[in-house]
Amino acid sequence: MSTSILERTARPRRSRTRSRSISGRPALALSTLRPHQYDLRPACASLICPDCKTWVPITGFQAKKPKLVSHDTGRAGKDAAVRCQGSNRLVTVDVRVTKWEERLVDGHAETAHRRRTTVRLKPKVAVAPAVSQIAVQKRTTTVGQPEWLLRKEQWAATESAVRDADTRRAQLPTGDAPLASNPPVPLTTLHPENPAR
Repeated sequence: MSTSILERTARPRRSRTRSRSISGRPALALSTLRPHQYDLRPACASLICPDCKTWVPITGFQAKKPKLVSHDTGRAGKDAAVRCQGSNRLVTVDVRVTKWEERLVDGHAETAHRRRTTVRLKPKVAVAPAVSQIAVQKRTTTVGQPEWLLRKEQWAATESAVRDADTRRAQLPTGDAPLASNPPVPLTTLHPENPAR
């Protein structure tokens, strides 16, 4: 007669248990944990179990003896059903909820700017040459001159126009000529008269 071996899987965790058993391990003080490792809101009082590193509800949070819910080390319905050593461990609530919230907000303010941003590099794509570059290349190839010599000829052709523009810019406009020095600063305070009503 063959016996079938059933593989036990972790049971779905209940949100609250009514077990009266208490672990023999020393009570876990919340002050020894970091603020992000426990949650003191009454609706979901829970903490990260130091043994299995999973979030576990705290039952009897408002009562005299709060303790961790009995739980398995694996994921519910997937891993082997192995009871965690931190199950039913007493929890000492020695942190005020307001103080915990302040520490949590301060810690978030300090670390929020430390998160690294992902640098997205621009992809290297072969860029098509501009039309002017193609025209210069064609001129260079047709004439058979190097590009620097071509630039020199272009500058010689526009040199006279540039000099004429500079001389026109240097001429003063017709009309009142500017004073040789700055106008004198008035020394008396000006008080405008209010119009009669």
